[in-house]
Amino acid sequence: MGRPTAALLLCLAAWLPVASNANLEVFACEPEWAALVEEIGAHRVEVFAATTAQQDVHHIQARPGLIARVRRADLVVCTGAELEAGWLPVLLRRAGNPAVQPGTSGYFEAADHVVMLEKPSALDRAEGDVHARGNPHIHLDPRNIARVARALGERLAALEPAHAAAYRTALENFERRWQTALAGWEQRAQPLRGMPVVVHHPSWVYLNQWLGLRQIVSLEPKPGVAPTARQLAEILNLLQSTPARAVIRTPYQDPRPSAWLHERAGLPVLELPFTVGGNQRARDLFGLFDSTIALLLEVQQ
Repeated sequence: MGRPTAALLLCLAAWLPVASNANLEVFACEPEWAALVEEIGAHRVEVFAATTAQQDVHHIQARPGLIARVRRADLVVCTGAELEAGWLPVLLRRAGNPAVQPGTSGYFEAADHVVMLEKPSALDRAEGDVHARGNPHIHLDPRNIARVARALGERLAALEPAHAAAYRTALENFERRWQTALAGWEQRAQPLRGMPVVVHHPSWVYLNQWLGLRQIVSLEPKPGVAPTARQLAEILNLLQSTPARAVIRTPYQDPRPSAWLHERAGLPVLELPFTVGGNQRARDLFGLFDSTIALLLEVQQ
């Protein structure tokens, strides 16, 4: 065999560093998981978030741009528990990327690693947007974030064994900072225990459990079903005997039902960030909970 040509050596020199240093491409269904991957990715990940805090993740279009992102992803990270059932299966099928299909190491569902709340005893679509495995909004309890982080860190290490030590170091660093922040949040949030609230949609069960908030009623008579004027009037009557401190909603939900209650009952309306990017303060996972607790404390005082 002859000696390699100069042109061939040049091509190899240009290709090898890219191949050895290429970052892991991660497709995250929700902003919270994109933020978590960035925290524990040891600067070896390129993360794309498929949705924003201004979108209802139940209802996303399987756009060509999203399909292209899944096609070249090394890892797909989503909530699971049917939260993305209306669009993620379409993306996975059309992308045709065998490395990130359910059951492979390139597919990760956060809900697999926490205890789910509100599991229905029976499924009936007449009851609204009900999920068979339970309420999927697991990220609103920061203790769940810690559980998912541990599992996700191990998955990243398994995908890139050569860099496993770097991923585990980044995970340990995040866990130390997260546990310190968690203790601070729980200390600050003590006055919120028992605070009665109205919610627009039952998105907040994990936050309620963590902080001890007491949900009086949901504006939606069934999950995902908008309230009628008659139903809002019934809630107004209920609040006369069982007062609440605020109505809680997300940035993407219809503001009109909560505004209706505010006008007639003087009930403050809190637009909590819900996920990373939900307001100016919630720019990362730490800011998400900093902002959420601060906003709740404003109406409690």
